[in-house]
Amino acid sequence: MNTGEPGSFGQLLRDMIASGQISDPASPKGRLLAAAAKLFREKGYSGTTVRDLAADVGILSGSIFHHFKNKDEILFGVMKEVVSAMNASLVARLALESESRGRVKALIEHELTFIHGGPGNAMSVLVYEWRALSEARQEQILEQREAYERLWQGTLEEAHTAGLIRIEPDVLRQLLHGAIAWSANWYKPGGDLSMDDLVERTLTLAVQE
Repeated sequence: MNTGEPGSFGQLLRDMIASGQISDPASPKGRLLAAAAKLFREKGYSGTTVRDLAADVGILSGSIFHHFKNKDEILFGVMKEVVSAMNASLVARLALESESRGRVKALIEHELTFIHGGPGNAMSVLVYEWRALSEARQEQILEQREAYERLWQGTLEEAHTAGLIRIEPDVLRQLLHGAIAWSANWYKPGGDLSMDDLVERTLTLAVQE
């Protein structure tokens, strides 16, 4: 996973690499996962072959099996690492905020950062290639994904209790996830609308001032 992110997020990813929770992007395994995330996003999981992956990384096809047993395990690796990083970084991000508005903004900013930052390819694979993963591995990813959803749900429930949001927290959570995920299809980083502006625009959908 790309660690070229600013500030505390980049440091968190480096700490996770050091502890073995995610792969070093400069390692052979990390390079394979990055290539897989890119190709699975561009060509789809079913449309990407082991030979495609090997060619993208610049190795022989057989070398991939020193790191992964099969293509399903590669897909699982892409999803597992991104959802692990999402959970850890959201916990750390929320810990920096004490007021409800700041915590809701942190949810939005965090998810937009993952979609439009370095982990964007892996995030797209997590969302759109879910059914390609084997059932047993879906269950493992789902456990981590549910932990992430609980962080969102708890934060939105706090904001609802504080009178900051009117919509039911579970409904608002789904609406925001959908809107943020869809931004991958239209938002252009570096354009007239900055990331900070996009975060603020999205925040206005959630909170009442």
